Order: sequence, then C-alpha cells, then structure tokens
Amino acid sequence: MTHPSSPGEPVLRLQQWGEQGPLALLVHGSVANGESTWSDQRPLADRRRLLVVDRRGYFPNPQIEREDFEVDALDIAGLVAERGPLHLVGHSYGGIVCLLASALEPSCVRSLALIEPPAFGHALHDPEVAAFSNELQRLFDEGSTQPDAFLREFLDLAGFRSRLEGPLPEPLLQHARLLQATRHPRDAVVPLEILRLAPFPKIVFSGAHSPAFERVSDVIAGGMGAERVVIAGSGHAVQRTGLCFNQAIERFWSMAEARSRQT
Repeated sequence: MTHPSSPGEPVLRLQQWGEQGPLALLVHGSVANGESTWSDQRPLADRRRLLVVDRRGYFPNPQIEREDFEVDALDIAGLVAERGPLHLVGHSYGGIVCLLASALEPSCVRSLALIEPPAFGHALHDPEVAAFSNELQRLFDEGSTQPDAFLREFLDLAGFRSRLEGPLPEPLLQHARLLQATRHPRDAVVPLEILRLAPFPKIVFSGAHSPAFERVSDVIAGGMGAERVVIAGSGHAVQRTGLCFNQAIERFWSMAEARSRQT
C-alpha cells in the first residue's frame, strides 16, 4: 500500500500488520526503514492493527536528496488526520517527527510514545548533550564521504548494538546516502507546551546506554509531562528488547484507551 504525500511528490509505503483492534502508527528513525525497525513488534499485531510507514527516501521509496524532520512531520500529520484517532510511536529521528506531527494534529492522537528522540536543541545546557550534539555535527562535517564508512561511524556514535559486516546491500546504501544529508536533529524546535496541554498520554523510552540520550529524554518528557521508562539491553534501539518493550507499550496503550473511554 502506498500513500501519496501530495501530487507529484514521493509516495510513502504503508504496511498494516494485524486486522483487528486499535490502530497504532509506527514511525522509524534513521538508517533502517519501517519493517526493519519494528520487526520485533509484530506479535502486537495479534491484538492491534500496526500501521508501519517508510518515510521519504527510505527503501522501497525512491531516493531523495535530504532528510528533513519538518517535511516528514507534515507527511505523518497527514496520515494521523486521515487515519486517527490512533497511537503514535516514533523511534529516534522518527520521534522528533512524531513530536511535531502530534502538535499539528493533537485531536487525532490517542497516545504518543517516543524512543530516545534526539531533540538535542532543548537540552544543550547539559554538557553531555552538548558534547554529543557537537560530535554528531563533526561527523556530518568531517565524516567519510563513502556512504558505508560514514554509516559505520554513525552507528558507533549513536549507540546501535548491531555491527555491519561486508559490503552493504543497496537499500542500506540508499539509507546511508540519505543519512549523510540529514538535517541535524538539534535544529528541531518542539512545541513542548502545546504537547503538555494536549489531553493524550505521553511516554518517553530510553535504553540506559548513553548519558546524552538519557538527559534529552528526561528533558523532553519533563517538558510535555510524559511518563519516563528505561529499558536497558539493546542500546539506542530500545524496541529491539522485544518482549520487554512490547509489554511496556501494550500497558501504556491499554491505559490510554481506558482513559479515552472515561472521557
């Protein structure tokens, strides 16, 4: 299934896992597309409908020149308005996208769950966050011009546990090229006060692998009045803990649904 963003623009691939139950829209971050990012969440489709999106430029969508959280937020806000009310879940860069999209369409969001959103601009007062943000900028400015080498440098910096061996397959090379032209997540200005006032429940997950990601997760959660949960064991990709994450997100979704029935 594909979704046209607007006439003449790239399409977004959508996959639905599950046929019954409430709807959740899952938004991936950098490097991996939707199916790869959320593969450990397939068991949740026994009780829910999971709508998995591939953002612009991510395989099998066509290559684009630049990844930009504001552009992606408009895409996701459009899906939320069209398909909502729904649960919205974003990993990493996709977490920033979901923050912005939910502020654009708050009435269509049933709950918002984020996994280590790198909204560093809101926490640069913290030395760990500032240092990490500067290292990321250095990588963008001075990292290898070869997509495969650049991607390996990024994965080491970001705290992904996976290691890439041998030549990269073409889809991953496509993502690496996109990563080299990504708009720095530090530039994101999230309307935290609007989200604090929004009635839907919010939660922020982190993986206990990086002081910088713990700090920024705390700041974002505190700014919008969100629950905070730490699940260690899979680095930046907290959803890769499988059952641990799935149980936590299922509990959160069930709580959000019970609250909505009371209003």
